[in-house]
Amino acid sequence: MYRQIVYFSIGWIVIVLCSFGWGYYNSSQKDEQNILKVSRAFFDQIVLTREWNAWHGGVYVYADEKTPPNPYLSKDPERDICLKNGKILTKINPAYMTRQISELAAQYNGAQIHITSLKPIRPANGPTPWERTALKMFETGVDEVGTFTDGHYRYMAPLILQKSCLQCHAEQGYKIGDVRGGISITLPYNRYASLWPRIAGYLAVTVTGLLFIQFFGRRLAKAYRMLEEQSIIDPLTEIPNRRFFMKRAKEEFQRAERDHTPIALIMVDIDYFKGFNDRYGHIEGDVTLKTVAETMKQQLRRPPDCIARYGGEEFVIMLPNTTPEGAAKVAELLRTEIEALKINNEASKCADVVTISLGVATAPHDGVSFEIQLKQADEALYAAKQNGRNRCENTIVEPTEKKISSVF
Repeated sequence: MYRQIVYFSIGWIVIVLCSFGWGYYNSSQKDEQNILKVSRAFFDQIVLTREWNAWHGGVYVYADEKTPPNPYLSKDPERDICLKNGKILTKINPAYMTRQISELAAQYNGAQIHITSLKPIRPANGPTPWERTALKMFETGVDEVGTFTDGHYRYMAPLILQKSCLQCHAEQGYKIGDVRGGISITLPYNRYASLWPRIAGYLAVTVTGLLFIQFFGRRLAKAYRMLEEQSIIDPLTEIPNRRFFMKRAKEEFQRAERDHTPIALIMVDIDYFKGFNDRYGHIEGDVTLKTVAETMKQQLRRPPDCIARYGGEEFVIMLPNTTPEGAAKVAELLRTEIEALKINNEASKCADVVTISLGVATAPHDGVSFEIQLKQADEALYAAKQNGRNRCENTIVEPTEKKISSVF
């Protein structure tokens, strides 16, 4: 069962990882779509303000240190207007306005706006290598370009020459509809900003799931263990039942066959137990059965030794790697220990206390089938009963076949 818990835990981790990967991929796709929409909105707003400016032929603002007269409009006789109060109004064309908007955007939200062209009038408007590549792509029909850099998202779209633009750019050979340049927008954007919170969330889900699996897995394992024990443990005497004994016998007889070692079987019966039940009642009989079983179990000190309830008041004991002499000593020890309990049994005809009869069958060599040896032990038990009970009868089983019985 614990192996299944490990498999379920691994499966849960795989599911969470797949969910995390799929969720992060979808989230990244949405984030990229959102930053693209924001960049397009920036670009469209700039284009609209430029068109508004060009539609009015430029706009006038007070000239000062931040907004000096535009040197690239020096040929325009209407570049500057002197007011009666001595202040000067200077014309702001679309390019000049875009530069000032860019400076404000950088101060307020970190956005960087750059108007550029492959043939700029103002040298500072020359393209960066990335912008130059984008401008050449626009000439081939590409509508927009976007890419992620370290902590930023860069977007660029083309500026198409309008009729209002000819006033400044006709001399450069442009025609209406030509790609005159482009505007690049660089926005602060960390595509991994949401990664750590997401990892923390999924880690919490993973740990919670693993704790859930461990908690209920252990409870299921405990329940499974209890069911398994119930299937192999006799509920009254709390020692293994006949089913478990058959399974162990198969393993031990195969081992004896392989290692050429002796093995002993002991059949045990409580003397005159039917009369005990009739006289003292079944409740007292159940208590006695449990006491006899526990006492015999305590005398089997080796891990391979096995005792099981065979049926009714009968028990069977298996002693692997045990000689006939050793098996006889164990049987006699069991008999004396049960007699020493001094449990009254006035229904007994061989003693005034509860006693047991034992039949021992030992195969000193391998090659004896379990079925034959068990039959010999049962016959020895019958002989013990016939000879007065409260005694042990021993027999040695000679090999008759080199094959484990089909009883398994």
